[in-house]
Amino acid sequence: MLAAGLAFGLIASAGMTVTATASQATASSSAPSFALASFTGSQPAFTSIQTPGTDTTLAAAHQALADADAAMAAATTVTADIQASGLDIGTPHTTVDTTALKAAAARLKAADTLPAPLLPDLTTTVTTLRVSVAGSVQGLRSSLDAAKALKAQQEAAAEAQRQAEAAAAAAAASSSRSSSSGSSSVASSPSYASAGTSSGDAQAIAHSMLAGYGWGDDQFGCLVSLWNRESGWNVHAGNASGAYGIPQALPGSKMASAGADWQDNAATQIAWGFGYISGRYGNPCGAWAQSESVGWY
Repeated sequence: MLAAGLAFGLIASAGMTVTATASQATASSSAPSFALASFTGSQPAFTSIQTPGTDTTLAAAHQALADADAAMAAATTVTADIQASGLDIGTPHTTVDTTALKAAAARLKAADTLPAPLLPDLTTTVTTLRVSVAGSVQGLRSSLDAAKALKAQQEAAAEAQRQAEAAAAAAAASSSRSSSSGSSSVASSPSYASAGTSSGDAQAIAHSMLAGYGWGDDQFGCLVSLWNRESGWNVHAGNASGAYGIPQALPGSKMASAGADWQDNAATQIAWGFGYISGRYGNPCGAWAQSESVGWY
């Protein structure tokens, strides 16, 4: 009995051993096996990271590298665009640091002998750094676009002012010619700023005095238009309100502060008018803008 029992036990044990070995063999044939590049064995070689395949891990790695290259190229381009524009974009930092992204991309490219399961961490690092670089590039690009828009707006405003001043100067010249030919709207014959001084002469006096107030010739057209409207450059022009003279001081006696001959002297009236314009509007074009807006200055 004991011998029979031992024999049965040995048979059972042998059977279990065979079964276990067979099971292990079956499991081994159905489960994937991975090995580092330094491992040796009968496993098939892994696809190189340099050659895209159907494996999603490899595809993700290749996409991460392509996106990283694009982000670094964009960083170089935006810096070159800022330098070429010569504009102040509101920040002294006009370059994007791509050092970390370049290093991470280099590590991922060098991982051509690693098995696919080891690539996701490297891919994630490259992607994270690429997103950071892309954000910095977008920030600089937005600042550059804003600076360009501001410059365009300023240039448009300057051009509009130039055209307005040119139009005012042309109108003044036309009015002056009309006054000289006796067709002035203020009088049917040439008006006189003072004895022997026509409106054209008064304008010449005013022009010679511009520089003394820090004004350039660009202000003259506005001045001519302004005082054409007010008095036709007539030193004796007046109205029922009490306004008097070329600048239409109200009352006219205010001009006594510029000289006792304020009633008849064009230069005295112009000097007072320049002081008034300078203190209230800064320059003739500022006064002209006020007159255009409300009809008086």
